[in-house]
Amino acid sequence: MRFLTNSKLEFCHSSSGRVKKKLCIYLGVKSLYLFVSCFYLSFFLTRANGPSRPSLNVGESSFDIKKISEDNSFNHYVLVEFFSSQGNVELAKRTVQFHHHRQTCSMVITILKWVKSGDASTASGESNKIERVKLKSCTFMSVLLQFDSNRLKHLREQIHGYTVKTSFDSNVYVVTGLVDMYAKCKCVLEAEYLFKMMPEGKNHVTWTTMVTGYSQNGYGFKAIRCFGDMRVEGVESNQYTFPSVLTACASVSALVFGAQVHGCIIRSGFGANAYVRSALVDMYLELYDSWVLGCAFTVFNHMQDKDVISWTSLVTGCAHNGSFEEALKYFCDMRIAGICPDQIVVASILSACAEMTVLEFGRQVHATFLKSGLESSLSVDNSLVMMYAKCGSIEDANRVFDSMQVRDVITWTALIVGYAKNGRGKDSLQFYDQMLASGTKPDAITFIGLLFACSHAGLVENARHYFQSMNKVYGIKPGPEHYACMIDLLGRSGKLVEAKELLDEMVVEPDATVWKAFLAACRVHGNLELGERAAKNLFELEPKNAMPYVLLSNMYSAAGKWDAAARIRKLMKSRRISKEPGCSWIELNSQVHTFMSEDRGHPRTADIYSKIDEIMLLIKEAGYVPDMSFALHDMDVEGKELGLAYHSEKLAVAFALLTVPSGAPIRIFKNLRVCGDCHTAMKYISGVYGRHIILRDSNRFHHFREGKCSCGDYW
Repeated sequence: MRFLTNSKLEFCHSSSGRVKKKLCIYLGVKSLYLFVSCFYLSFFLTRANGPSRPSLNVGESSFDIKKISEDNSFNHYVLVEFFSSQGNVELAKRTVQFHHHRQTCSMVITILKWVKSGDASTASGESNKIERVKLKSCTFMSVLLQFDSNRLKHLREQIHGYTVKTSFDSNVYVVTGLVDMYAKCKCVLEAEYLFKMMPEGKNHVTWTTMVTGYSQNGYGFKAIRCFGDMRVEGVESNQYTFPSVLTACASVSALVFGAQVHGCIIRSGFGANAYVRSALVDMYLELYDSWVLGCAFTVFNHMQDKDVISWTSLVTGCAHNGSFEEALKYFCDMRIAGICPDQIVVASILSACAEMTVLEFGRQVHATFLKSGLESSLSVDNSLVMMYAKCGSIEDANRVFDSMQVRDVITWTALIVGYAKNGRGKDSLQFYDQMLASGTKPDAITFIGLLFACSHAGLVENARHYFQSMNKVYGIKPGPEHYACMIDLLGRSGKLVEAKELLDEMVVEPDATVWKAFLAACRVHGNLELGERAAKNLFELEPKNAMPYVLLSNMYSAAGKWDAAARIRKLMKSRRISKEPGCSWIELNSQVHTFMSEDRGHPRTADIYSKIDEIMLLIKEAGYVPDMSFALHDMDVEGKELGLAYHSEKLAVAFALLTVPSGAPIRIFKNLRVCGDCHTAMKYISGVYGRHIILRDSNRFHHFREGKCSCGDYW
């Protein structure tokens, strides 16, 4: 009868995958007085003891506790641990009554309760009663497995000391539990010492515990070495060992060793295991390049049963490594396959939407998540705030922010940066004040957002205050991006000399971002000497970047030094460096329409150019005057004016006026910084046609309404 029952439960485990359903079947079996081995009882109850555990009350659990407890002592301890973790103290006490070691059980319940709550003083007080009773190895394991932080140091040492006094330190299972405890508490050296001092008889659980401890605490090379020693000792790896060592390989970029582990997995027969395959996909995506990416896709495509874990590994891996289009594609495939995404996938795909600025896709993901009925999480909410802010929908970002019950520094920073990027610098600074009032401390990224906000709003004194407070108040050393923001601000504010002094005083080596900001400042002030210095450094740091060549050439042209400008263009050509052509695009009905300057390849070219003529006529009547400084120099006045009229962003807005319904915002994206003439034209177009135009260039969002821009003409 026992065999029959266990077989049925195994079938249930393999077919349903639902802990709650399995537990109900088990309880039903017990009501028929069919007894199941302690292994299955511990399997069900420990699996049920988690975030999605079933809620059991006394009525649902009115099976023969007395009989179960008497049947096996280990069953009894599992039940005690399970009911106490569920918060059902009454049922835990009722379980204790049927066991002859009541004092031991009562003590275990109490210690587990306070260990889980993190109350060090109370837990330590209860642990002082340990020496009054006699514990078994399974009791130690119940307590040791609850340690997952470093808050209960004194209690941890008491438990360890008692294992030595009672000679349990020679029990391989108890010592394995101690190793696991120290590793989870980030005490890797202590875990390592215990592991090395263990007597003979280390099993695969012991070795896996140590490998996992190294891997999870950032000791990738030690995890790899421990795995190698494990293989030398002839101990077989399992489905828990391989994911840990693969994670270690990814953390230290050990691609060759990772490929060897992959071969070992195949030879060991774990190639079809879903968890192992997911870990392989994670590793290959983490060690990202074109060949390795292909390996990740190959492993994934050969999976027989792709579950939510497999899909999560692929989608999140693509998103975290910059393969945003692939992430969106596989997310769609995941939905087509009928797999419901969890919070981890949703957070990752929203981040990908933010990077690609695909607002409508992000909204669909948001709606799908709401319909799923899953509880939101901090990571999902943060990703939503970030997605809406980066896609130019700052009002939606603010709505999500207001609905959040819990916020952290990432939440506040996302909104601070979002307001800064959307031309609302002063609002950004107000949110920073609210952040401090809430007790949240800023980080380095927060200050980048603040300095960016100040830079694009001309708030010099505010920026100086924030820059100085970084190190003095919060102990955050400014990095190259912080210096770049300050130099950009000083350059925009007519303080080029001060910008140069700050550059010379930098405590870190200036990178390309700093030199680009300084070169742009030199261009604004027409300072060729300093501009040449900045460009020379950029030629060395980013030899294939056309930006310094183009800016320096333009500076020479503006100064009338045509020979020098021609020399720079010739140098570009000799080094096979080409300027990235400007293009603008607009998304309409899930289709992207792209435009280049003077582009005539669109199916509605005739309508677009006719609309351009209408636009130019109306905005000139409203006061628009073309800025010829942004036109090509080798053309007559009429040619220059037409060239300006056919810039890519103007073609895009003409198409939008033809197709986007009245009242809906027009969203245009551009790969380069918007030119001054187009910026002026957009202001007039928004006023004449009464439309809200949102233009995102390479630097920020511009919100044009009623003839004004959110940047205040300071960008």
